[in-house]
Amino acid sequence: MTARRTVTILGATGSVGRSTLDLIERDPEGFEVLALTANRDAQGLADAALRVGARRAVIADDAAFPELRERLGDSSVEIACGREAVLAAAAAGAEWTMAAIVGTAGLGPTMAAIEQGGTVALANKEALVSAGEIMMETARTSGATLLPVDSEHNAIFQCLEQADFRSVRRIILTASGGPFRQMSRAEMGGMTPAQAVAHPNWKMGAKISVDSATLMNKGLELIEAYHLFPLGADGFDIVIHPQSVVHSMVEYHDGSVLAQLGAPDMRIPIAFTLAWPQRMETPCQRLDLVKVGTLTFEAPDFERFPALGLARAALLAGGAKPAVLNAANEVAVAAFLAGRIGFLDIASIAASSLEGYDPAAPASIDEVLDIDRQARSAAETIAIRYSH
Repeated sequence: MTARRTVTILGATGSVGRSTLDLIERDPEGFEVLALTANRDAQGLADAALRVGARRAVIADDAAFPELRERLGDSSVEIACGREAVLAAAAAGAEWTMAAIVGTAGLGPTMAAIEQGGTVALANKEALVSAGEIMMETARTSGATLLPVDSEHNAIFQCLEQADFRSVRRIILTASGGPFRQMSRAEMGGMTPAQAVAHPNWKMGAKISVDSATLMNKGLELIEAYHLFPLGADGFDIVIHPQSVVHSMVEYHDGSVLAQLGAPDMRIPIAFTLAWPQRMETPCQRLDLVKVGTLTFEAPDFERFPALGLARAALLAGGAKPAVLNAANEVAVAAFLAGRIGFLDIASIAASSLEGYDPAAPASIDEVLDIDRQARSAAETIAIRYSH
């Protein structure tokens, strides 16, 4: 009998966490859940812990702990709260950890999981955007296996799994183009938060949906790909693919191009990392290319979507610049969602932040977090100038 694989889900109540739980619940004999964490959704965390029989449930927000205790107090689930408890859950030694805590709050827990040397499924963009060199070096030291969950990076990983990088010419990231793909800049200037989060293909949270609308999401993914796949900055291209069927491609020196295709359902890349190096059944819709009919590809427009150029510039500059870009973008997106600034102001605030703040390259997660705080403060000041 095959032993159950021990798993921990960091960020269990977010969209990626919920999709991961869905897969685990479909194969209860295959997985043993060591720990689930959430920020403040005590009800969601408690319900999930009971459904999968988790050993431990940890809520980051101390104020949500009384509700968690009320819901799980009579169960066998161990409960805890606070940042240190989340770090302890991440370091509990699971064979497989889903790192899906959104934002820089996920940096410490992701690092704690990597330091254990197991398999870490990376769904937290900030881990590699803000601290890529630190995270990758830690993985090399600990022997951890990092598996990308983003559909694009996961697709690349699948196309490269047996490849020698010396045979790879370039990696091509695909982007849907978001809801404003065919709009002029003048039209985009009047777009509301509700329109920006209405992604045509994917069901995502508000922040990442806005990032898709600005194409900042693809720029950040470019930085992630640079750390995951050792090709150098010039080895990556981006193409717009509105159907979101081809999730990314790898071109080899012999002229062959391998692509990974699938329905736009995050459970597909999650399942690949969850079962790796094997594969597992999923309930996802099967791809019907006849029904899809047509696959189209376009060159990205760097003038209408300047976020792409900002991300590439930050990647080439290296050091702390990617962390500054990420922090400034988060501040700008939050201001846009709150109705304080316009859609086009998001990239402008990010650009001004990159120009105005140039700290030394970070050498630790604490230094990354300090840079993040300083960059956010600077971006907030800039955002005030753009406020309506």
